[in-house]
Amino acid sequence: MAVNANTNETYDVSTIREDLQDALISISPTETPFMTAVGRRNVSNTYFEWPVIELAAASTSNVVVEGEAAPGNDAPTNAIRLANYTQISDKVVEVSDTAEAVNGAGDAQTVAKQIAYKLKELKRDMEQMIVGHNNAAVAGASNTARETASLSAFLRTNVDRGVGGASGTLSGSTSGFPNAAATDGTLRALTETMLNDVIADCWDQGAEPSIILCGSGVKQKISKTFTGNATKFREISDQKLVAAVDLYVSDFGELQVVPSRFIRSRDVFVLDPSMARIAYLSNTKQIPLARTGHADRRLISVEYGLQVDTEKAHGVIADINPAL
Repeated sequence: MAVNANTNETYDVSTIREDLQDALISISPTETPFMTAVGRRNVSNTYFEWPVIELAAASTSNVVVEGEAAPGNDAPTNAIRLANYTQISDKVVEVSDTAEAVNGAGDAQTVAKQIAYKLKELKRDMEQMIVGHNNAAVAGASNTARETASLSAFLRTNVDRGVGGASGTLSGSTSGFPNAAATDGTLRALTETMLNDVIADCWDQGAEPSIILCGSGVKQKISKTFTGNATKFREISDQKLVAAVDLYVSDFGELQVVPSRFIRSRDVFVLDPSMARIAYLSNTKQIPLARTGHADRRLISVEYGLQVDTEKAHGVIADINPAL
C-alpha cells in the first residue's frame, strides 16, 4: 500500500534515541572451583613454608619379649619443610572525569563498575595460574617477578603420565619448593582404569579424595561412558561448589566431578580439598593512584601463593586428549 506524501517515518528521523539495554550482559565465566573448594591462610613472608609429617609404615614385626631390659630407640618422626613463593597479580583502571559524569548504559564506564570487572578478572587469573598452568616457583629478583608454583608442579606420587611425561622436582629433593615443573608427555585417551588407579593411590596414601577437576571434554567422557558415574545431578547445600554436580562412585567413595574452564584440557586432577589452600601475603585490595590530569586511576592487586599441604593427598592423570 502506498504511503501518503510527507508522512514522517522512522527512516527519515535522525533524533530517535538508541535502544541500549541498561542491564549488562557478559558470557565470561567467573566460577573458580579450585580456589572456592580449598582453604586459605595468611602468610607473613614472600617465601612461606609449612611442615609435613609422615608416619613410619605400619609394621608386622613390632613384638617384644616380656621384661625386655634395653629396648632400642625408634627412628624419630620429624617434619619436612615444604615451601612456595607468593606472586603479585594486579589490574589497573583509569577512567576520565567525563566518562564518570556521563549517563552510560548500566554505568559500565564508571570507576566503580570498572573496579568490579577487574576484580572478577583478577580472580580468573589466579585460578588459571594455579590449575591451568604448569609452572615452577620463581624466587624473583630485581626486575624479575616472583612466581608461585602451580598445582601440577607439586604432584609426584599419585600420578599417571603419558610416554615421556615426568613429574616436577623439589629444591631439596624431598623438601623445599617446586623448582622444576612437570614435563608434558604424549597425549593419550583417558580410561576409567587410569582414574580409578589414581583415586586408589590417593586413598592408599591416607587421603580422602572428593573432587575430580577436569575440562569439558573429560567431563563429558566421564558422564557418558564411565560405569562409576551411577549417580547424577544430586543437589548439595555446600556452597563451596556448584548447586548440582555429577558424582562418580568409586571403590573409595563418591567424588564430585567438577568441570573447570581454566584447567588445562590435558590434566585431570583428583583432589582432597582439605589438603590445599591459597596463602595470602596481601589480600585483594584497591587503592587510588596519583592523578596526573582529568582521570581517576585505581590499582587492584593481590599477593598470594599456592600451598599444597601434602602432594600425596592429590593425584593427576596427565597428558589426556579429551577428543580420544
